[in-house]
Amino acid sequence: MTIRRFLAALPLFPLTMLLGASAPDAGGAPSAALTPSDAQALAAAVNALEADAGPAGARALVERVEAAQRVPGTATTAGLAPDAGAPVAQGAGAPDAGAHVAASLAVDADGGAAPDGQGVDTRPVDARALAEALAAKEDVSFEPGMVPPSPVPSREKAPPFGKMQGLPRAQDLVARAKLDGGKLVVKGTKSAPDQVLTIDPGLQASLTKIMQNYQVPYGAAVVLEPSTGRVLAMAEHSEAKPELRGLPVRAVFPAASIFKIVTGSALLEAGVAPETESCFYGGKRSLSARQLEDSDRDGACYSLALAMGKSANVIFAKMTNKHLSADALKRMAARMRFNREIPFAQPLDVSLAYIPEDGFALANTGAGFGDVYLSPLHGALLAAVAANEGRWVDPVLVEPEPFMSMPEPEPVLTPTAAHALTRMLEETVTHGTARSVFRERGFQVKDAVGKTGTLADREPFRDYSWFVGFAPKDNPRVAVAALIVNEPKWRIRGSYLGREALRLALERLPAPVEVTAPAGAAGKH
Repeated sequence: MTIRRFLAALPLFPLTMLLGASAPDAGGAPSAALTPSDAQALAAAVNALEADAGPAGARALVERVEAAQRVPGTATTAGLAPDAGAPVAQGAGAPDAGAHVAASLAVDADGGAAPDGQGVDTRPVDARALAEALAAKEDVSFEPGMVPPSPVPSREKAPPFGKMQGLPRAQDLVARAKLDGGKLVVKGTKSAPDQVLTIDPGLQASLTKIMQNYQVPYGAAVVLEPSTGRVLAMAEHSEAKPELRGLPVRAVFPAASIFKIVTGSALLEAGVAPETESCFYGGKRSLSARQLEDSDRDGACYSLALAMGKSANVIFAKMTNKHLSADALKRMAARMRFNREIPFAQPLDVSLAYIPEDGFALANTGAGFGDVYLSPLHGALLAAVAANEGRWVDPVLVEPEPFMSMPEPEPVLTPTAAHALTRMLEETVTHGTARSVFRERGFQVKDAVGKTGTLADREPFRDYSWFVGFAPKDNPRVAVAALIVNEPKWRIRGSYLGREALRLALERLPAPVEVTAPAGAAGKH
């Protein structure tokens, strides 16, 4: 029986009763973990609030619940009468028989248990995430990144961009680096050596100048070498807040249709071929549950590859609904390093992704409308997975010492799936949403592939536009991500900046030398 069906059949219990039931026994031995039935009942109790404060991560959530079991006073409860909407005084007795009691966990601002009920946040926990987190804890196949490590903000109700903090200068290696012998170098101390950055100063300056010239409100461009992860540029500019730094490493930007790279990879793994067709209507700016069903209104049919290129939301939603489970999409997102820390020489935000269990919500997320956030650096790394034939390579900002061994790339996709994904990404440039900008005379980038993404906040209005990609497709030398956050009036968008990042990077990097055998060696073995 699934958790969802089990939850629907369970009576709702007060959280205090559940925690009390799991208290240490008479011998003083603490309970090691919640039993499956208690976990499910606890999720049902939280669900009685009929409110969603955003999903909490498995680790933090399980730790909070178990801390409340072990240490008296480390968690508080708040009961709500079904029709009252106001908290009952803490410590009040259990409700009369037949009354449903809802509960919330009290946590401090950092997500831990708050002692003595001080500084607590008694907002309800998302019951879906709670059930998933507790179930995942018992699942031996649970992988890192399957659930978010911290609450995921609601894109519509509380977009995180509005609360973005700049990167402190002490942590910003690029800002601190000085030009020394053609390299950007961060001077060391008596106890630490100088750090030579992998950044190409000329490329960095050129991309920064583009954003300055076009006065972009907020913009970032990342260029890296896919095979090694060496970061060649992390350029940024903010006309709106000139003092703001750290845009390339902040994951406060909606991933939008860039998440179709994750969905497309999961579909390929599920056996859907790039040539598989589906028909649709509408869906350019939003989706409805009706659009998941085949209809007489379907006026166009695209293959999965063309749907990637044209960013056809309905097709991705339909195929997610038909071919993918929440578990499959979660696992692919986790492999692509969502909800996981990515090792880097300076702080890098975790890109959070909430993958719902619900049918339409899951399809909506698969199409790029979900609560998923991405940093520009992570965007370039997503493109690099396809460029590296399905292998993940961690980013490198500081030139390694000759004796240092680099970690082995981790397989994320099979080479076959990676090649199919590359074919799909090529459609963006040849027939899709970036076709016009990549065909501009004198600015073409031969054999480029990529993905665009566009999404907007309403109040205040912010237009997020992305491009991630790599080139050349058959022998990738650079992978890029470009993001611009525009106001209602704008001059350039992410696809323009992404094209320029590819073009300028390829101009600066020496082309690989082709080794050919001497003419006299023909026929000799």
